[in-house]
Amino acid sequence: MDNNKMKDAIDQIDVPKEAVMKAIEKGIAQGRQATRKPRKKVFITTIAAASLIGLTLSSGLINPSMNRVLAAAPLIGGIYEEFGDKLGMHLSAQNLVSDLNMAATANGMTVELNNAYFDGDSVSVTGDITGDLDKGTNETGELSFDMNFENNNGDSDPWLNGMSTASKRTKSGYKFQWKLAYPYETIHKGFTLPITIHYINGIKGEWTFNIPISQDKIETIAIDQSQAYEGLQIYIKEILLANASTTLEFKTISAFERDHIDLYKAVDDLGNELFYYENNTTLSRTAEQDGFHTNLRKNMEKLNGKAQSITLYPSVSISDPPVRKLLNAGSFTLESERSNLGIKVNKIKEVGKTLLLDYEFTGMPEDISKNQLAILLNNLSYSLTLIDREFADKIDPANPVPPASHSISKNEVTLLDKETLRFQSVFDLDGEDHIKNYSLENTLLQIDFSSFIETKKLAPFKVTLPK
Repeated sequence: MDNNKMKDAIDQIDVPKEAVMKAIEKGIAQGRQATRKPRKKVFITTIAAASLIGLTLSSGLINPSMNRVLAAAPLIGGIYEEFGDKLGMHLSAQNLVSDLNMAATANGMTVELNNAYFDGDSVSVTGDITGDLDKGTNETGELSFDMNFENNNGDSDPWLNGMSTASKRTKSGYKFQWKLAYPYETIHKGFTLPITIHYINGIKGEWTFNIPISQDKIETIAIDQSQAYEGLQIYIKEILLANASTTLEFKTISAFERDHIDLYKAVDDLGNELFYYENNTTLSRTAEQDGFHTNLRKNMEKLNGKAQSITLYPSVSISDPPVRKLLNAGSFTLESERSNLGIKVNKIKEVGKTLLLDYEFTGMPEDISKNQLAILLNNLSYSLTLIDREFADKIDPANPVPPASHSISKNEVTLLDKETLRFQSVFDLDGEDHIKNYSLENTLLQIDFSSFIETKKLAPFKVTLPK
């Protein structure tokens, strides 16, 4: 059937307004909000193009009766629609978005905050910026913020973890949306969120706001069930039901501090997929007698009232401690502590201002695929690091950034022999990354095998939902 015939057929359908709105809300509720990306600072944002989720009103394929219903819905044409925020669209349709009408001006730029919502653990703030932003340090069309919440300072601000932004250029400036994950274990229905913007596009100022945040409802379903595996445990605490979103709270316990244990998939007993690789909000990390405890919260689809159980699919990503060896040792082997991987260094040679490393990567499967080989080549280019031995012990294990001017963390990798997985790495000793007073006798070769160890999927387990 072509478009004209389809349009004629659809136009004959009488569409009740109430039924259509219920169908729209149901469809929107089924969509998860955009995946959060962990970040410490709110720097250059993506420029979001206008988008319409689910229904294209301009296509001419929608019944005029339906068009009239949709045109009357507050979510259509709003900023949530433009930024593809399904949760915001759903809440807007139910009049659960708060008007802010706040403004602050500094250094010739005005920030206006227009709307906010809070549902489950999801917080959103939208606004506009006007003024001469092009005098800043960003490229034309880019918008960036350096900001903090609740009078926190710098990167330690928990609200910055998982924050995402979207922006769109307007005639007078930008419109934007900040989306945040509520970072605390106890969720309160209402609170005031202080916001301080320090820089916009590199332009210094002080734009401050105190935003009242509230949500309509939140209900707790206690689960209190756990599953043990070798060296780790997963404890499912509770499910939180808000107006338009659902979140799962769980705890992981591991013998290793930096192992990443996750739930990558959940399916109820009716066959509904509740999430698949949804990002987590980390609420707390503590060291206890039985291991390292991490409390997390994850977004999921709204539960079907008829569901009696949920099957959860866990995984673990191993964090392998870096291993090191002095370069003047000649031929040597570096072995992973928690896997059978290793590198056997055959030859080290200095050529002008470069260092050549000839080595074999061991412990990989014999039938390595083309894709695995490409990943191996890529990972070797940044997993091998040269470090000044005097500065090696100053690297923070929790934030293992190589010391500036005393390390080289990039190399050019060449495959010499596919059968033996023999490679050559070339380090530029005179590049932007360099080692002051470099000498072969005082330089360590370090490798982190973590990026070469595949994430392990564990056996799924089932939790029963209370009746």
